[in-house]
Formats: sequence, C-alpha cells, structure tokens
Amino acid sequence: MTDSQFGVCHLSLVPVRAESSDKSEITSYVLFGDCFEVLERAGNWALILTAFDKYAGWIDIKQYINISAEQYETYSERPRILGCAVYQPLMKVATGELLYLLAGSSIPPLNENSFYLNTEEYRFVTLPLFAVKDHFAEHVASYARFFLQAPYLWGGKSLFGIDCSGFTQMVFKMLGITLKRDAWQQAEQGKAVNFLQESKAGDLAFFDNDEGRIIHVGIMLGENEIIHASGHVKIDSIDDQGIYSSDLQRHTHKLRIIKRFM
Repeated sequence: MTDSQFGVCHLSLVPVRAESSDKSEITSYVLFGDCFEVLERAGNWALILTAFDKYAGWIDIKQYINISAEQYETYSERPRILGCAVYQPLMKVATGELLYLLAGSSIPPLNENSFYLNTEEYRFVTLPLFAVKDHFAEHVASYARFFLQAPYLWGGKSLFGIDCSGFTQMVFKMLGITLKRDAWQQAEQGKAVNFLQESKAGDLAFFDNDEGRIIHVGIMLGENEIIHASGHVKIDSIDDQGIYSSDLQRHTHKLRIIKRFM
C-alpha cells in the first residue's frame, strides 16, 4: 500500500468498480466534488475510500485529480449540495469548457459564483440551485419525486440511472443527512418505528428476502405509500405485508423494518 493520498472527482459522474478493470462490476458512483482517500494504486486504477459514506472501490486514475490533505478537509467539510435540477452548467475558467453537474454534486466554498478544485478555477454559468438541507419534512417528498421515472441501474446514483439505496442516499444527501451506501448498511442507522401506521413522510422502509437479508429500501410518503427504485423510481402502496406493485398487481417486497432519521 502506498502512503495515503487524496483525490476529488472533477467530472460529472464517475463509476466505482469492484475490481481494477473496465470489465468489473460497477458498485457505485462518485459525483463532481466528492472527495476520497486513495488507499492503493494498481496500474491505471486507484482503490478509494469516499469521505461521504466511507465506501471503497476502484476508479480510473484519469477520472479524478489529486489534492492535498488540507484540501481534502476543506472540500469534504460541509460542502454545499446541488439541488433538484436535471443539470447545472459549470465552466472551467481557463478553457471555457462546460461541465454539466447533477443533483447531489458537492461544491466547495464559493467566492461569488466561482471556486477552485486544486489549482483549477470553475464558475457557474447561471445562479446555482442548491438543495435546502433544513426543513426535512417539508422537502423530502418533493426531492424524492424529482427522481420519478429514473431507470433502475445497479450502483447508480443519478437521474439517468439509480438503484434503491442510491436513491435514498441521494435524496437524504440533498437534505443534509448522511446515509451509508447499501440498503443493509442504511438499515443499521436511524431509529426504529414500531408500526407502519406510525410512519410518516421521510421514514425509510427496509425489505428482506427469504434468508432474512435486507435487499431493498424505499422512502415512505405516508403510512400507505412508498417511493422506491424497482425497474424505475415509482410510487407504490405499502401495507403490513410489504410493497404492493401497481404494475404487477401483487406484493413484491416483504417489509422488515421502518427507520426514522429526523
């Protein structure tokens, strides 16, 4: 293992893989501004540990820039998170090239509409739309509905492809709450809600398989509705048995536990 180094994603969306190969499974993504520790290098690949959710995986070394430990602390400490827009244009000042940033991207301290990543200056082309991390109960449903119809993608974390735990994580990230990456990890967070009838908008419902493993998660919109990523992000009804799919006209996920985070 090399000495610890640090990096930051300077592209809109970069895949994180299980192994150091382009053919390897994509397990997650990092978005613009996401910082990480570089644990190891192997050829053109870096094993990273993300600052936000402590998730490990491999990324292409051409898809991030190196930063100092001091910059890592600055960029990862309470960044401002972009809100519910399909994309927001950002210009690299030196070249005039544009990047199109996605909802949930992390922005370091701003000077008016500009900021630096390492030595590169960036400037927003339009006034940036930031997520409102306060007033969780007021915004959670609308932030979740922003992702409606986003296609299911294993490891995905954006409007253009998202998985069940990536969906919950990104909605909560925009609201200032840090969730772990995978559904079983998220199920270990929060405070248990005793009964479905006591649930409210913003609670997370978790579902298990026949072996008792947590395999799915969604966001409650009330005691009878849930929004979740299954095929695509959609709203279904929920009862004590679990999720009832309006598309398939049957129960599809067995309810295990409900957790509250605010």
